[in-house]
Amino acid sequence: MLENLATSISTAIKKIIRAPIVDEKVIKELIRDLQRALIQADVNVRLVLELSKKIEKKILEAELPPGITRRELAIKVVYDELVSLLGGEKVEPIKYDKNKTNVIMLIGIQGSGKTTSAAKLAWFFKNQGYSTGLICADNFRAGAYDQLKQLSEKINVPFYGEKDEKDVIKIAMNGVKTFKEKGIEIIIIDTAGRHKNETTLIDEMRQISEVIKPDEIMLVLDATIGQQAAQHAEAFNKATKIGSIFLTKLDGSAKGGGAISAVALTGAKIKFIGTGEYIEDIEVFNPRRFVGRLLGMGDIENLIEKFKSIEKTEKELMTSIASGRFTLKDLYLQLQAIKKLGPLGKILQSIPGMGLSISKEAMNVTEDKLKKWMVIMQSMTEEELLDPNIIDGSRIRRIARGSGTTTKDVRELLDQYKISKKYIKQIIKKQKGMKRIFKIG
Repeated sequence: MLENLATSISTAIKKIIRAPIVDEKVIKELIRDLQRALIQADVNVRLVLELSKKIEKKILEAELPPGITRRELAIKVVYDELVSLLGGEKVEPIKYDKNKTNVIMLIGIQGSGKTTSAAKLAWFFKNQGYSTGLICADNFRAGAYDQLKQLSEKINVPFYGEKDEKDVIKIAMNGVKTFKEKGIEIIIIDTAGRHKNETTLIDEMRQISEVIKPDEIMLVLDATIGQQAAQHAEAFNKATKIGSIFLTKLDGSAKGGGAISAVALTGAKIKFIGTGEYIEDIEVFNPRRFVGRLLGMGDIENLIEKFKSIEKTEKELMTSIASGRFTLKDLYLQLQAIKKLGPLGKILQSIPGMGLSISKEAMNVTEDKLKKWMVIMQSMTEEELLDPNIIDGSRIRRIARGSGTTTKDVRELLDQYKISKKYIKQIIKKQKGMKRIFKIG
């Protein structure tokens, strides 16, 4: 799948992984490699330049999260931007309203695989539990009627067509009316293939759309046609707004860059991909998985999870702070959760309250001191972690003995915690005051 592009991009990523130092020179070389790979894969040049500038700016100017190296950030930024270009991280479930008839109109150039894609969609939706019907609104290509009829019989779904009728708008109207009366939940209309310069056919497509008013217009795009894909997509989109894209012929050595350009130009998301010649060779498109394959990294998922882990940890801590509750146990659990992600000094500085409330001298906390604090907290009881106020002199001596530290070390941790707690209370108080002001206003 997109073998050339995947090989080129994964090679660029491997170079940055192997680089002893990731500096500005290495980043700029990565950007050049990405530009070359995307342009060779027929991605629109203007789009490549815009994308590469965005990637370079984010890698070089972003502040590194705790425990993340510039090398890891670079890979994550490339991943994020490619995923965003192809529709975003979130994959929406394929759902249609079963209480109404949903009409999907397929458009595209001749030879893009519309008729086969129509049958694939009907097979997919049928297996999802929808009643499905196929309409042949193509009287331009010889054999279109017979091909779709045979495919519909093969997958056992209703078919509508009028072989001798020349008016395709009438065929589409009659077909939709017939299937609606039968209570069919998803109607798929196969239209004639159109070239961007065939004004008569483009106008006919627009008329069908205006009369039928489909719930979704799906552009069937051949992944092998390169730069033309974007041009055709733009022309179709101007005639009638494209809602989604079905990318075909991804089973071979297709470059696919033109399809990527088409997505960016039309703003429509790729919803399905065809991965073979058989009817069942259809997949719901997943940008995250697709880009993971392009990067050619088996451990890309681990890197993404690492970023998500940091985000989750920060969110949990902020929830705790927002509630006004910030105990030693909260501090310990957060440090424990992200300890593996990098130097504890950076982590401590990233925790709200800790970095801003302690002195400049105390900010230069050593790794050893932070590890010592973790050990001290491990020697505390659950009660002491949840309510540090109960820790008196005798408890301090016991904690020091249990952790192999001094009473001075224990008191230092408690002092830092109290300062942070006080600062957090001030933040909460200010937030509540602002909420009252805006509520009154």
